[in-house]
Order: sequence, then C-alpha cells, then structure tokens
Amino acid sequence: MIESLQNNRAIFFLLLILFLNEPMLAEKGQEKFITLQSTTSTENSGFYDYILPKFFKKTGIKVRVVSVGTGQALKNAANGDGDILITHSKPDETKFVEEGLGLYRHDLMYNDFVFVGPHEHMNSKDRADSLTYFLKKISRSRLTFFSRGDDSGTHKKELKLWESVSLKPYQIRGTWYKETGSGMGNTLNIAAALDAITLTDRATWISFKNKSNLAVIFENHPDLFNQYGLVLVKPRGSDKAKFENAKIFCNWLLGSEGKRVINAFRKHGEQLFFADQKVLHCD
Repeated sequence: MIESLQNNRAIFFLLLILFLNEPMLAEKGQEKFITLQSTTSTENSGFYDYILPKFFKKTGIKVRVVSVGTGQALKNAANGDGDILITHSKPDETKFVEEGLGLYRHDLMYNDFVFVGPHEHMNSKDRADSLTYFLKKISRSRLTFFSRGDDSGTHKKELKLWESVSLKPYQIRGTWYKETGSGMGNTLNIAAALDAITLTDRATWISFKNKSNLAVIFENHPDLFNQYGLVLVKPRGSDKAKFENAKIFCNWLLGSEGKRVINAFRKHGEQLFFADQKVLHCD
C-alpha cells in the first residue's frame, strides 16, 4: 500500500515537471525556418549548399529552398508558399512588388548567359560580337535549338533575345526550334545528347558535368547580362516570426558579410556570381 502511494506520488511529480516545462520544451523543439522560392540556376550550381550552412551557423535559421523556374517561383510566393524570392527576371519581380505581393525588391548579384552547342557551330572571330548574325544563322541554317519553354528567367531572356532581332521561332516550335518544358540541367542534358544549341546561365554551365560535345559558342555580349533579384514577400496571417527571420536573411545577403560569401563561391576555380556592390537593407 505504502509502496503504491510512493509510486503514484513519483508519477504525479514527474507529470507536474513535464507540465511546467511543456512551453519550454515546445519552444525548444520548434525549428526556426523560412521558405525560399528560387530559380533553378542558383540551386543547380551548388550556391545554396555553400551559403546556407554559413547563414544557419550565424543565426540558427534554416532556409528551405524550393527550386523552380522564376515564373513558377513567383506564382508559388503569390499563393502564400514562400517568405523570400531569389529569381532573375527584374520586370516580373518589380510587378510582384507593385501588385502588393512583395515589400522590397533589390539587386542581389549577377553573372551572364551563354549559348552552348556543338563545337562546329562556334562563331568565326570576325562575327563573334554580332548577336543578330548568330541568332539569324541558327534560324537560317535550321540548327536544332532547345528552349526551356517553362516560363523561367532563362526562358524569358531567350524570348527577348529572339524578338530583339525580329525573330519568333516559338511560333514554329516542333521544327528546328523545340521546347523541353523543364529545368536547365535537363535541357542541357538533352542538348548534349542531341548535339543541339541552347541558352544557359553561366553558373549552371560551369557546374554542368555532362558537357559531351557542347561548348560555349556565343558569349560576352551586353544583352546576355543576367541580374538576380531578392524580393521580401509580404507576410500573410499572423506568423510574424517567419517574416522577421526572412528579413534577417534578406539583410544578411544584402550586407557586407553576404556579399563576401557570394563573391567567394567558386566552382572549378571560377567565380559564379558577383554581388552587387551597394550595401542595402530590407527594413
């Protein structure tokens, strides 16, 4: 009888201790995280594998990356799935903010696009600077070209490049102009397998392992500039913690430490992204 009472008392005190510490345990068990909607090029290059552990070590905030094309990333964030955006289509990012879906949009970093294709399609030196000549040569010679066709930042840039030389090959898709409807890595794999031409951001190209017969066949043109933007998504509901954590990440990236980390990221000895020089804030 006495032993039973002692056991019950011990159980009572154990339950009391657990009850009193429940808020502390719950708080301790809660993981601080934010959702980043991102273009695929930053993910494919290994950029996040490099920078996010450094951010977590400093802040204890985990960043969960959803890697899709720029268009889909903006749609996901507009639907409430995302606290911050890193994409590369400035007009769409600006529109996102103007429509009240985002609070701020800042230039984050940049690199450039390159056209890759079989070695034999490399431009001769005397016409290497002519984007018009290069694109019209593809069209005139009906050289197989693979577009991503996925509303990504790269796809949007490609369409603008064709239109800048008064060409609209997407109106005759299925002939020499084809669409993969998928990400950059898969599109490069298809181009490599079929000896075709495609447009890619330089970071993904440098990181891409299955180059096969592909090489950079057109580059270093002003119209191939590739600007990445950072957008702080307008918070929904009452979850202020995520918004504050997203601001911390935003300010870290735009600050001097984030810029150093961005500029330090390299693959095969080459710098993949170049941080914008101006130190900014998301406050």
